[in-house]
Amino acid sequence: MFTQFFGNYLLNEKLVTPEQLIDGLQAKNNTRMKLGVLAINAGYMSSSQVEMVHMKQSMMDKRFGDIAVELGFVTSEQIDELLSQQPQGYLLLGQAFVDKGYMTNAQFEDAIKNYKSKYSITDDEMNEAQDSNPSHLIDSLIDLSATSSPDMYREYIILLMNNLIRFTGDDFTPLQPESSIAPNDSYITTQDITGKFSISTSLIADEDTLIQFASKYACEEITEMNEYVSAAACDFLNIHNGLFTVNISNSQQIELRLTPPDTVKGVTQAQNDVIVIPIQYPFGVIKFVISK
Repeated sequence: MFTQFFGNYLLNEKLVTPEQLIDGLQAKNNTRMKLGVLAINAGYMSSSQVEMVHMKQSMMDKRFGDIAVELGFVTSEQIDELLSQQPQGYLLLGQAFVDKGYMTNAQFEDAIKNYKSKYSITDDEMNEAQDSNPSHLIDSLIDLSATSSPDMYREYIILLMNNLIRFTGDDFTPLQPESSIAPNDSYITTQDITGKFSISTSLIADEDTLIQFASKYACEEITEMNEYVSAAACDFLNIHNGLFTVNISNSQQIELRLTPPDTVKGVTQAQNDVIVIPIQYPFGVIKFVISK
């Protein structure tokens, strides 16, 4: 989840604009990771040292790592370690921002340091892209204290983020939650979870965005609104909610049931006092709605 919440952090701190965030998300998967950003993230070099190496590179035909070692900023072993690392999504996103001139290396250094500090994320967690306790990330996004079962809502949202990554990729960022949905002409896919923990869940998107979401989910290009798009939206929501009910059954011995999902055109009624989590993809915004 680090990539997604790092983007949200940069946006909230006004270190990037919404337009720059979308551009960075689009560029991330085609971005080549550079040693300077890896060295800054690992704490082996400062941004000023990285800039010094770049300056030297402009005057001589040598690789970044060779110059950094010659200047005594890093060891050969540290360079080998950095080169062997699999670039994580949040680093690729940061590299995209640096490449496009939206952030400097110094701004990236400060941002990643403050991000880790604010959310108590260890370097090992960041490097392994695995947060052993993602609850604090969810709590930083949305206040669930007023809900009837904060732990259940939190578990639902954590699973939602993980399932979006699992089934559609990691090129998205959660935006600030909303508390209502006005009537509009978007498509809405709904499914209820019933039992001891009963909620209504929805996925809302305009036509073009839903087509692109369905294409990512189905791993095939879909160019027009048709039954496959509706079926993909229903399938994602059904699989996600199904995994949630299985998890709750296994962990808490609570049996929950699902109603059949359905996709219709147009949100006809206003919905208030709900949890709305907008998810920004490069191609548009998907809103996930959970009734309280």
